[in-house]
Amino acid sequence: MRQQLSNFKAEFFKALAHPLRISILDALREGELTVNEISQRFAVEPANASQQLAVLRNRNIVVTRKEGANVYYSVTDKSIFKLLDAAKEIFNHHLIGVRSMLEEIHATPSAKAVRR
Repeated sequence: MRQQLSNFKAEFFKALAHPLRISILDALREGELTVNEISQRFAVEPANASQQLAVLRNRNIVVTRKEGANVYYSVTDKSIFKLLDAAKEIFNHHLIGVRSMLEEIHATPSAKAVRR
């Protein structure tokens, strides 16, 4: 059972492991979007947007609603935005740490400068 849960989590995170899919999810914070709206917003071909949406749909991260000729995409669970926000916070902390380390490196006189 534990292995199945780990596999489920891994597959879920694989579905998020693409820059366009992350961007699409962030855009869906504002509400439903069609493939054409997504493709225009991110300057990608509709086929590419559809392919990325299919990955998210297959993992039940997004759902569709058809209205006339339009298919609208939305997230199934708004908690996904909390996950994306938490990831952004972790990345920001990581970048702050890297930045601090680089500042320390630049502030420390190099061995060559010390020998002079």
